[in-house]
Amino acid sequence: MKEELYLEHTSHASIGLSRDLHKLGYVEGASKIPNYKIKLPDIYEQYFLYLAHTREISQSQITSVRRVLASLYDYLENHKLSLAALKIEHLDAFMGKFRVAKTTLRIYRYHVRGFLKYLHAERKIIRKDLAALLVGAPLFAHKKPPKFLRPQELQNLFSSLKLETSVDIRTYAMIHLAYTLGIRPIEISRITLDHVSFTMGELTIRERKTKTPTILPLPKQTVKAIAAYVFRARPKTEFRHIFVTYYRPHSPVRPGTVAGAIGKAMKKAGLSSSAYWLRHTYAQNLLGMGRTIYEIKEMMGHQNIQCTQRYLYIDTERMRKVLFNETL
Repeated sequence: MKEELYLEHTSHASIGLSRDLHKLGYVEGASKIPNYKIKLPDIYEQYFLYLAHTREISQSQITSVRRVLASLYDYLENHKLSLAALKIEHLDAFMGKFRVAKTTLRIYRYHVRGFLKYLHAERKIIRKDLAALLVGAPLFAHKKPPKFLRPQELQNLFSSLKLETSVDIRTYAMIHLAYTLGIRPIEISRITLDHVSFTMGELTIRERKTKTPTILPLPKQTVKAIAAYVFRARPKTEFRHIFVTYYRPHSPVRPGTVAGAIGKAMKKAGLSSSAYWLRHTYAQNLLGMGRTIYEIKEMMGHQNIQCTQRYLYIDTERMRKVLFNETL
């Protein structure tokens, strides 16, 4: 027990050095510590509590964040830097030390940005919003464009949906929101009864990446899907969130629950796709309707135009398919 408590305060750098010496034969054994037991200074631990209570993310996700921030802490300690003295040059140098795949690096960067936002907005420890400066290569330069569903795949999905159970009806409403409005799973999970106007046929999204509330028109079929869930299948609860869990105590669903429900429905329809494919399909439909890239940016809730420009690649490919009979 004492040994475990001692290792709990051992830094990643010390553990890494011990492991390297062990490989070279200089020491008998390397220090080992489960990542989830690494103890960090109070400000880090308070951030993990903040994530658990306000962002509603799972313990496994918090463990992933902890690993990245433990590396950041070691980097700052080794360079004798305080959080208050952080500059974007330090962060770029820190991110530059990772030799991992681009997708993994993007996840690491996302975790660090979340911590920086917390230090700036919630704790006022750093004056400048460094999160906005910590970016990778422009997304439009990436080779992989967003994936979307073809008309036949959409037909297969919607024709496979059942309305036999309360969970079926909830999933039915979630899928209609994702497809007809292109909103993210996290945005779906945050919708409350106050955000929906059944008479006006409108949905207000108050929390978007752009920080600007957005009012979106609700198609009649989507209004009916939401109403069917609210009045026929939604458990009684004190929460105003539209989508709630079916196990007691009934509480707002998490983004992962939304993504999981949609993904499960897609799998039943024989599709190897995810919830975000519906969002991408929505963007393709907007392009097909002749909407400008700037209009699509606003409707999708993108922070910058580069995110939206990814969809132009697919639209060009679709034109080639029609004009030259090339395979998409």
